Amino acid sequence: MTSDGSFYITTPIYYPSDVPHIGHGYTTVAVDALARWHRQAGDDTWMLTGTDEHGQKMLRAAAANGATPQEWVDRLVSESWFPLLETLDVANDDFIRTTQERHEERVQKFVQAIYDRGHIYAGEFEALYCVGCEEFKTESEIVDGTGAFEGLKVCAIHSKPLELLQEKNYFFTLSAFQDQLLELYRTVPDFVRPESARNEVVSFVKNGLKDLSISRSTFDWGIKVPWDESHVIYVWVDALLNYATAVGYGSDPEEFARRWPAYHVVGKDILRFHAVIWPAMLMAAGVEVPRGVFAHGWLLVGGEKMSKSKLTGIAPTEITDVFGSDAYRFYFLSAIAFGQDGSFSWEDLSARYQAELANGFGNLASRTVAMVERYFEAIVPPPAEYTEKDIEIQRIVAKAADDADAAIERFRIDEAIAAIWTIVDALNLYITENEPWALAKDDAQRARLGTVLYTAAEGLRALAVLLSPVTPIATQKLWEALGAGAELGALDAQPLREAGRWGALRPGTSVNGLAPLFPRVEQAR
Repeated sequence: MTSDGSFYITTPIYYPSDVPHIGHGYTTVAVDALARWHRQAGDDTWMLTGTDEHGQKMLRAAAANGATPQEWVDRLVSESWFPLLETLDVANDDFIRTTQERHEERVQKFVQAIYDRGHIYAGEFEALYCVGCEEFKTESEIVDGTGAFEGLKVCAIHSKPLELLQEKNYFFTLSAFQDQLLELYRTVPDFVRPESARNEVVSFVKNGLKDLSISRSTFDWGIKVPWDESHVIYVWVDALLNYATAVGYGSDPEEFARRWPAYHVVGKDILRFHAVIWPAMLMAAGVEVPRGVFAHGWLLVGGEKMSKSKLTGIAPTEITDVFGSDAYRFYFLSAIAFGQDGSFSWEDLSARYQAELANGFGNLASRTVAMVERYFEAIVPPPAEYTEKDIEIQRIVAKAADDADAAIERFRIDEAIAAIWTIVDALNLYITENEPWALAKDDAQRARLGTVLYTAAEGLRALAVLLSPVTPIATQKLWEALGAGAELGALDAQPLREAGRWGALRPGTSVNGLAPLFPRVEQAR
C-alpha cells in the first residue's frame, strides 16, 4: 500500500470486438480481488476497467457488420462487456469507454500539452502495419508468409499479411526518454513486475527507442488531433490515456490528485506499451509516472494461448453456469502463480472445486454451524480455558492474515489464498482430532465442547473476512449463517488487516442453518 493510503488500480481497457473469454475474465477478477482487499483494508481504493473503441480494426468490423462504428461498439459493450462484470461479480468503481466525451476532451488536452512542450513533430512515415495489433511492426516481429500468404510479410502474432503504410504523421519523441526510463527502472526496481517482465523491458529500452507515430490520416474513426483535424490520434495513445482521463486529468485536478498515480495490471503481450510508451508520455507531459505495472502470464488451453481465430476462447459463462462465479474467481486466482503462464483444464477446475471448495471450505462451514445448532441450540458457546491445541489455531489464523496481506502487497493473490487456506486445513484437522461429536456424549466435557466449537466458529469468522475479496458470494452466506452481521456489521465493512485478531465473534451469537456453500456439481463434460 502507499503511504497516503490511496490505491488506484486498473485492468487494461479491453478491445470489445472480441467477445470476452476466460483470459479477459482472469485479469478482471484479479484486479477486482486486489481492489476489494485494499478497499476492505480501509485504503482509499478505486478500480477502473473499460473498453478501447477506436482504431482501424473497429472501423472495418463495423463496416463488415453493416453498422456505424458507434452503433457497433455500443452493441458490443452492452451485450458482451457489461454482462461480464455481473457474471463474475466484479465491483468496479468506474467503466470508461474511449468514445465517451469526457475521455475524448481530456485526451486532446494531454496531446496538446505534450505538443506545446515540444515533444511532437511532423514527419514522413513508411512502415509495415498490422491491423490486428493496431501497431507498426519492427523487424523482429515480421516473418515470411507461408501457404496462401507465400511471398508476403506477415505479423508474427496474427500470421496475417502486413500493410505498407506511407503517411505524413505526427511523431512523439519517445527516443528522448530512453535515459529517464532506464533511471526509473533502476531507482524503482518494482516499477515493472514480475522480474522476468522487468528484465524484458530494461533490455528492450537499452536496445534503443525509436520515435512513435502518434497520428493517422487515412481514416477518421478516432479522436482528432487538436491542432490538425485531418489527423486522428493513434489508437494506442488514445487508449493508454484512459487511466488518467477517467480520474479527472485535465478537468478535475482535485480528483486527479486524490487518485493518481495508478497500478496497472496487464497481460504480458501489452507490457511494452504500459511500461515504456506510457511512462514516457507522462514524463513528456510533466505528470507523475504510474506506481507500477504488473504483467501476468497467458492462460493456455491445451498448451496454446487462447484466441478467437483458433477457437480456443472459452466464454466465462461456460464455467460460471456450472460452478458459479466464486469457483471461477477462486480457481483462476489460486491455481495460477500470478505473473506466470497458467493452463486451464476442466478436469483441474472440477478437481479443485471438489477438494478445496466443496470438501475443504464448504464442508468445514456446514459441519461447524450444524454442530453449534445441534449441541448448543444454535447459540455460539463461550470458550472455557484454552489448551495448547486451541492456541495453535489462534496463531495459525493470525499468521495467515498477516501473510495474506503481505502477499497482496506483492500482487501475489495466489500466495495470499495459499496462506488463508492454512486456516481451512488446520480447522479441519482440529475438528477431526478434538471429536466434538464424542465430547457431546459426556456432560463432564461440556465446557471443552464449547471451546472446540467456539474455536471452529471464530476461525470461520476470520475465513469469511479474509476470503471475501476472492469468493464474495459464499463468504456472505457464511457470514449470515454465523449470525456475525447482527453483532459485527456488514461483511464488507470488516477491517481486513484486523481479521486475524482472535475473539471478534461473540459468544451468544445466534447461528442460522447453512445450505452447502459449494453444492455438488454434476459433470456435464
